[in-house]
Amino acid sequence: MNDVYDQLRVKKYINGLATVTSMGGSIMPAQVVDAMNEASKSFVSIVELQQRAGEQIARWTNNEAAMVSNGAASGMLLASAVCLAGVDPEKKNKLPFIDDGINEILVYGYDRCGYEFPLRQAGGKIVVYGSAAGAAEQELEEAITPGTVALFVFYFEHRMSRQLHLSKVAEIAHRHGVPVIVDAAAQLPARENLWRFTRDWGADLAIFSGGKGLCGPQSSGLVVGKKELIDRMISFACPNGGIGRVMKVGKEEIIGLMTAVRLYMEKDMATEMSVWEEQVQWAVGALSNERALTAVRDFPSEAGQPMPRVKISFTDATAAMNPRMLADQLKNGEPGILVAATDEAVLINPQTMKPGDMQIIIKRIKELIAISR
Repeated sequence: MNDVYDQLRVKKYINGLATVTSMGGSIMPAQVVDAMNEASKSFVSIVELQQRAGEQIARWTNNEAAMVSNGAASGMLLASAVCLAGVDPEKKNKLPFIDDGINEILVYGYDRCGYEFPLRQAGGKIVVYGSAAGAAEQELEEAITPGTVALFVFYFEHRMSRQLHLSKVAEIAHRHGVPVIVDAAAQLPARENLWRFTRDWGADLAIFSGGKGLCGPQSSGLVVGKKELIDRMISFACPNGGIGRVMKVGKEEIIGLMTAVRLYMEKDMATEMSVWEEQVQWAVGALSNERALTAVRDFPSEAGQPMPRVKISFTDATAAMNPRMLADQLKNGEPGILVAATDEAVLINPQTMKPGDMQIIIKRIKELIAISR
């Protein structure tokens, strides 16, 4: 029987890429879908539900407080907004139009990413510190001014070596009364990151995508950390008016993400990792006799998550096929297959695969290589 995507003539893909937003994030477990369905059958106060669900999530994740946002990006915007407005209701109502100069948000300038727009969307002025060689304590101290309202850390585990450790960043920022916020949208696993950034290393807030490693609703995000800030974020968020009104999170998403967090905390992470390792090792072995290719285990993932992936490079640079061509042919073929590609290699991530997907991908790669000879 044709499903809803077939009826709409929307192509479905085998995902060997990652939990990317453009392809729908991750697949929700049946328990999450069932919980969302149950939540849809009653009327409740969204504000009360945010508070109660947040309290439960906070207990599970070893934090003071938590809230469900409308994606990680809206969590970033709301976190920026409460830092910009403080407890001034007049300033809150004027966001994003800040005219008093107290609107600077510090970011280490040499590991910036493409997801900082919500900071400016809230009314913040991004100020960078550090150099290409790294960031010294004195550089951070000197970057903080009377106009600094927050410090954002875009956290990617494999790209943090040039930056000051988060605990040192928090120590310096807090000495000046500046809150520290971590964008950790894709930093699950490791599960400990749910409390490591906040409880252990001193960040005031940490923000995660709900639809990536947590396998919750794609339109949800999770914010954990200091109760004072999260309470204010809830007051800025929909259904209240103001800058957060447009970022609606429904009762279904709140319950869905709460359920996803519970399942994530109960998950056997070692077994999951061993399944990924087995898939990667099987793929490497299955391609070992291909003379045109070299397949190896690569680590970590593209976001620095502690998980393996398959790295495939071509042994003949003058061959008729190259990594980007292979990725395009996989995507455009039947079935459609998503993988990452650089000029040097094709990368296959097992995180988003269903049972049997890796076998289909490797079979298709062998077919395409044979055709290109």
